[in-house]
Amino acid sequence: MRQKGFSLIELLIVVAIILIIAAIAIPNLLRSRIAANEASAVGSIRTINTAEVTYSSTYPDCGFTILGNLGGTGGVYSGAGLIDAVLSSGTKSGYSFTATASGATGTCGSTSTPNTTYTVNGDPLSPQTGTRHFYSDQSGVIRYNTTATAAATDNPLQ
Repeated sequence: MRQKGFSLIELLIVVAIILIIAAIAIPNLLRSRIAANEASAVGSIRTINTAEVTYSSTYPDCGFTILGNLGGTGGVYSGAGLIDAVLSSGTKSGYSFTATASGATGTCGSTSTPNTTYTVNGDPLSPQTGTRHFYSDQSGVIRYNTTATAAATDNPLQ
């Protein structure tokens, strides 16, 4: 009587082929994930730029503001509800975001000088989540750096 089934050698060959395919596919998957995170970071910086301009128009006595004030449920000066809670928390898609404003001489109100400039930075949380650092300011140009935190002197995105 003859037994049906696979021999040990046949099973080992199939496992070896699967491992070879996985070794080829996993690095491509990781590169794709990094590219997706970077694309999300650029989109988030564009969203922050739009929110900063909207905030400045809505609260002209404040001008530009910090990241936390752009989120929330809608309040006076803080919690403007212009971006979602995930982005206003400062971390999204493997990137850490900061937005700072400058140029003011006091708190928001009729007696203060409004913030006339702002900067936005998006930095990867680890090399596995992204390889480029992003920067933007009131000009709206998004810049990047592959080795350090991006600044106003770095190359713009094309």
